Amino acid sequence: MAHHAHEPEVTVLPPDKEKIKKLWTVAGILGLVTAVEFVIAFTMDHGSAKTALFVILTIVKAGYIVGEFMHLKYEVKVLFWAVLVPILFIVWMLVAFVYEGMKMPVFN
Repeated sequence: MAHHAHEPEVTVLPPDKEKIKKLWTVAGILGLVTAVEFVIAFTMDHGSAKTALFVILTIVKAGYIVGEFMHLKYEVKVLFWAVLVPILFIVWMLVAFVYEGMKMPVFN
């Protein structure tokens, strides 16, 4: 077999500083929300307020991640609402289940 010395040409592009800045901004926002979660976790007493804050912050982080990394923020508004409305109903359903479950007596 003959050895062919055809190396593929590799073109190195300069880094896109705008994209790098955007990634650091996203990482900073997610890091800030996570830091707030840690502060809440280690300073607040256990209770429904702590749980509610965690749920709200988790939804905020999930929405931000979906908007940025799945590019839903840049899609047409109809697609955005087609994803958001079912999520809101699911959250409402989970809250209703938890609320109803807390009203039920504990069986021994």
